[in-house]
Amino acid sequence: MRIGAHVRQDSDPIGFGEELGAEVIQMFVVDPQSWDKPQPHPRTEQIKASPIEVVVHSSYQINVASTNNRLRMPSRQAVALQAQAAADLGAFGLVVHGGHVRSDAEIEAGITNWGKLFERQQDKGGFAVPILIENTAGGNHAMARYFDSIAKLWDVVGEHGAGFCLDTCHAWAGGEELIGVVDRIKAITGRIDLVHLNSSRDEFDSGADRHANFAEGTIDPQLLAEVCRTAGAPVVLETPAEGVADDLAYLREHLS
Repeated sequence: MRIGAHVRQDSDPIGFGEELGAEVIQMFVVDPQSWDKPQPHPRTEQIKASPIEVVVHSSYQINVASTNNRLRMPSRQAVALQAQAAADLGAFGLVVHGGHVRSDAEIEAGITNWGKLFERQQDKGGFAVPILIENTAGGNHAMARYFDSIAKLWDVVGEHGAGFCLDTCHAWAGGEELIGVVDRIKAITGRIDLVHLNSSRDEFDSGADRHANFAEGTIDPQLLAEVCRTAGAPVVLETPAEGVADDLAYLREHLS
C-alpha cells in the first residue's frame, strides 16, 4: 500500500517525500491559484528517477463543467497543459475537481461539457496522463458532491476512461457517509485511482472544504484507516502540515 502526502515544498518534492518516508507524493505544476502555463521543473530528472510515485493536482480555478465560455475554454486548455507537465514528471495522473454550474437547469450541460473535454482531446491524441476526477465538498450545483450526481457524470465520462479520486473530507462535508464508501463509489465508477485521506474541521454535511489532522478532526480516525485499507489505491494526505507526520504514523500503526 502506497501512502504519502501532498508536497508543501514544490522546490524539492522528493526531499519532502523522503523526509516523511512517503511512497507517494502529490504536487502542483503551477501556482494553484493562477492560470500560469507549466514550466519545466528544475528537479525533473530527480523526480522521475525516485522510487517515490508522483501524482499532480491541477490548479483550483479549473472548471470544465462551466457554461461560461470564458471559464470553460481556458479550463480545458489548462487541463491539457497540466496533464502534459504531469507526464513530463513521470506522474501517474492529474487530479481535477468536478466543478460546478450556476443552476439546476445547467447541470445537464455541465455533464455534457465534461464529456466534450475528453472527446475534443481524443482528436489531439488524448491526455498525456489519466484524468482523475475528484469529488467535492460544497455547492448545490456541483458535478461531484453527491454520489447520485457522480453517477450521472460517470454515465458520460466513464466511457472515456476517466479515473476517480475519493476525498474523505469532501465526501463527509458533502453529506455522504464514509461507512461503506469504497463499495458505494466503486459501484458507480468501477474504480478508485487515488484517495485523499483527510479529516474535516466541520461537521457532517456542512458543505465546508476545510481539512483537519486526524486527531483534531470530526471524522473517526479508525474510519479513515478503514477507507485506506479497503480502497486498493494510493493514499495521499492533504491534512495540515504541522500534523501530517503524526497522521502518517497513525496510518502505519493501524494498517500494520
